[in-house]
Amino acid sequence: MSRMWVWRAGYRCRQLLRALEEGRSPADFSLIFQHLDGAARAAFESMSRRDRTHSLRTAQAILRRDAGDSELVIAALLHDAGKGEQQLWHRVAYVLLAELSPALLRSLARPGAGWRGALYRSIHHAQLGAALARSLGCSDVVCRLIEEHHGSSNDVRQHTLQWAAEVA
Repeated sequence: MSRMWVWRAGYRCRQLLRALEEGRSPADFSLIFQHLDGAARAAFESMSRRDRTHSLRTAQAILRRDAGDSELVIAALLHDAGKGEQQLWHRVAYVLLAELSPALLRSLARPGAGWRGALYRSIHHAQLGAALARSLGCSDVVCRLIEEHHGSSNDVRQHTLQWAAEVA
C-alpha cells in the first residue's frame, strides 16, 4: 500500500468527520453579510450545509492569512456553489467513484436533478460555480478564481485559495 493512498484515505476520513460535525457560529453570519450581497448570499445558502461550512472555513483561513483581499474571500465563500444542494451520500458516492472508477463516474453523471445531477455538479462544480458567479455580477477575478480552484496555476491568489480549501 503506497503512502499516498494512505494519506488520501486519511484526508477523506477527516473530511467525512468534518461533514458530520457541521455547524456555524454567529460570527460566520457577519462574514457572509460583510462580503456577499443579497443574490450572492442566496447562492451561498443554496449550497449544502457541509459545503457552506467548508466555504466559511476556507474564507476564515484566508482572512487569517490576508485580511485585505475581499475578492479572494468572495471566491472562497462561493467556490463550491456550483455543486448546489447535495446529500451527504451524493458526496460520498462521488468521492468513492472518483477514486475507484472515474470512467464509471463520468458515465453515471448527467445534468439535471437527482443523484446523477449531483454527480454531474460535483464533477463540473468549478465551471458551474464560475458561471453562477458571473451571472451574479461578481468580478472577473472572482469568477476566474472559482473556475480554476482545482487547476494548477502560478497565481498567488489561486494558490492561497487552494491552500485554504485544503486546510478548511
